[in-house]
Amino acid sequence: MKYAILLLPLFLTGCFKSIPVKMSFPDAPAEMKVVCPELKEVKDNAEMSDILQVVTANYATYHECKNKVNAWIEWHKLQKQISDSVK
Repeated sequence: MKYAILLLPLFLTGCFKSIPVKMSFPDAPAEMKVVCPELKEVKDNAEMSDILQVVTANYATYHECKNKVNAWIEWHKLQKQISDSVK
């Protein structure tokens, strides 16, 4: 019994030994690595209807890209919080 009490602290110190965890920051999803497309340009001497179509297409392209970038920022914040909480 005396030996068991003396050996108990040795066994308990093994339980408290910390094991370092190497966590790498996650890689970005492939959808978020796509570059935003170039905006269209209005041709010289274009009619007003053509100008309106180009402006409308550029407006839609801008908002799609903006949503993609905002999703990227949110994803990065979340992954960074998860990574920091593990350390």
